[in-house]
Amino acid sequence: MSKNQKTLAILVGGGPAPGINGIISSATIEAIENDCKVVGIIDGYKWLARGEKSKVIELEVKDVSRIHFNGGSILRTSRENPTKDPEKMANIVKAFHELEIDYLLTIGGDDTLYTASELAKLIDRELKIVHVPKTIDNDLPLPNRLSTFGFQTARHIGVNIVRNIMEDSKTTGRWYFLITMGRKAGHLTIGICKAAGATLAIIPEEFESEKISLSSVCDIIEGSIIKRISMDKDYGVVVLAEGLALKFDESELKDLKDVELDEHGNVRLSEVDLGKILKNEVKRRLKERGINITIIDKDIGYELRCAPPIPFDKEYTRDLGYVLINGLTGAMVTLVGGKIEPLYFKDAIDPMTGKTKIRLVDVETESYEVAREYMIRLRKRDFEEKKVLAGLAKAANVSEEDFTEQFKHLAK
Repeated sequence: MSKNQKTLAILVGGGPAPGINGIISSATIEAIENDCKVVGIIDGYKWLARGEKSKVIELEVKDVSRIHFNGGSILRTSRENPTKDPEKMANIVKAFHELEIDYLLTIGGDDTLYTASELAKLIDRELKIVHVPKTIDNDLPLPNRLSTFGFQTARHIGVNIVRNIMEDSKTTGRWYFLITMGRKAGHLTIGICKAAGATLAIIPEEFESEKISLSSVCDIIEGSIIKRISMDKDYGVVVLAEGLALKFDESELKDLKDVELDEHGNVRLSEVDLGKILKNEVKRRLKERGINITIIDKDIGYELRCAPPIPFDKEYTRDLGYVLINGLTGAMVTLVGGKIEPLYFKDAIDPMTGKTKIRLVDVETESYEVAREYMIRLRKRDFEEKKVLAGLAKAANVSEEDFTEQFKHLAK
């Protein structure tokens, strides 16, 4: 190593996403081509926050030249959140200084981005920090609605899973309630449902109010099932965003009182059995109508996160990882019109909350309108056409008046 040679450190935080290894590979190769030493930090901030510097490995071209084909992360990852503890942040700053790190490339979602922005405030300008946005939730504020890397692969794998479940549903005459990942945004849910042609998708963004009732979500699902029955279909697949649980009142979701939190204070939504809660309530309602159906609840998420990336994400991460060591710092790397452009931390952080801005599904777009039109939902015209309304009421085993009273609010 020459006296003037610089060192690039690469770190991965948050949940896995297809394409992480592509970023590591591309960034490592480009840095070495520019006469930089490259080191990989194992397990995100976990060990550095404890003052432990031994979990660092040097990366060479031979170590990364073909890893872009693989899912997972050769550097592993963790959800360690050092921002809540000044001592942990001080340990990280000290470690970077003692390891003589000149450039830091972090790969992660909104929480990892926030940690990078906080580090940038503490570290002198001699250490340059760049962040590559990663999440299958697709909820980071990238320009031109560009998807985050990993999202397209996750959706692709999710669509194949749902396609098989849809066929099982039809073959066995049963309903499936599928819970997909997406803490605050429903991009993955709506993307999978739309591409697979599932019966119904429900996402947090479709509700205007800050809080929603469990009853209102069950109304939507129950209405969809009754409409299918009126069409002589005894099966279907409902895709639900896990983030719906965060909009329910805690009194309706008792599980939330004791549920585990991650390092960033987020509810571990995998611990909230949303599918079971909705399944039991919808089955109870239908049974009271004299309708007996089989409902299976299933989570879809962990199957998607470490899948081998599809060609889109292989190419995309090749581009994003091509970070030239040119003085850029305090920014997130984005791709605009085929060119790498920075989105500075100050522009990615919400000044009101102090946290990373979240990109939600825009329910005013034609894209979302198309998704809704292809779902089986109760609509205004269902209550206006006498024959259709009569069929729905018959399927629900109630009068037309009673059916209208309970469900017409869904047609607004």
